[in-house]
Amino acid sequence: MIRLASIAVRFRAAIVVALLACPLAATPATACTRCMRVFADGAVVVGRSMDWVEDPGSEIWLFPRGMKRHGNAGPGSFEWTSVHGSVGVSFYGVATACGMNEKGLVANLLYLAESTYGTPVAGRPNLSIGGWAQYVLDSYATVAEAVAALEKEPFRIIAPVLPNGDPGVGHLAISDPSGDSAILEYIDGRLTIHHGRDYTVMTNSPPYDEQLALNAYWKEIGGDVMLPGTIRASDRFVRASFYINAIPKDVTGEKAIASVFSVIRNASAPLGISTPGEPNVASTIWRTVHDQKNRVLYYDSATSPTVFWVPLEKCDFTAGAPAKRLPLKRGETYSGDASAAFRPAEPFTFLKASPQ
Repeated sequence: MIRLASIAVRFRAAIVVALLACPLAATPATACTRCMRVFADGAVVVGRSMDWVEDPGSEIWLFPRGMKRHGNAGPGSFEWTSVHGSVGVSFYGVATACGMNEKGLVANLLYLAESTYGTPVAGRPNLSIGGWAQYVLDSYATVAEAVAALEKEPFRIIAPVLPNGDPGVGHLAISDPSGDSAILEYIDGRLTIHHGRDYTVMTNSPPYDEQLALNAYWKEIGGDVMLPGTIRASDRFVRASFYINAIPKDVTGEKAIASVFSVIRNASAPLGISTPGEPNVASTIWRTVHDQKNRVLYYDSATSPTVFWVPLEKCDFTAGAPAKRLPLKRGETYSGDASAAFRPAEPFTFLKASPQ
């Protein structure tokens, strides 16, 4: 009887939490999820899903060191030269959605409807949001290095509409092979950085502080009692947080990769799912898992039965080497090691933005 009473109390608490979360229903929220786990053998593995109302024509790109970059945000755009080579997944051919550089630093850009990036600042150059993640991959070897530089706000992000007409807004998660992690958001024009090994999960709306608070309620209930099951961002945050920490501590090697895939698939949305009026609450298009210790990117298309991977040790990041593309948007698929299938290609231009 005591056990049943305890479950009943927790169930009522869960209902309260659901009611508290109800106002979120009016806020558009994409269904992307990011989760990270540090394993017993020192491996750091990051998974993310890309959910969208349509296929954004994603492809995998290889970028060498020494590339000249332009922020594509009108006069006074931010410019830089890549210090590190990287492999990343494009979004509509105008942005890097996620990727890993040769030092093992991973960046994941996820949608955040509440993002606002502030007003112009004299002397501060502008950067299209399409280049935000790529700039981090190009420039930094560790999370600490990236945070120390980015907290000084060397540029202002401008977020124009995407090619499909939706706002191009988002927040950024970064992690490195030491297990360090950071979440960067712009809310009400101000940059907020959550930096530490505990920030292992990120989804979308509401802003990160609120997601942490909601997750704290569910921790009191316990994931072995009940978990929220919808594809909304707050529910996926709770599920991913519980399951990523439920992976056995002694898991290593290929089982670690499989374990993170199992968590990110649990947070994915089936093909055919969509929400009227919210084009970014939709089906999972693809998933990636990054093995940061061994520098391997794994790619899992929702429309293909195979997973393939790209070992960065087989990529030529030498300055002056050509940028290369792994074709995907016409339904191409691969199995196993796909590093030999890259072909030289002209790098895409970041989403065009205009200063406001």
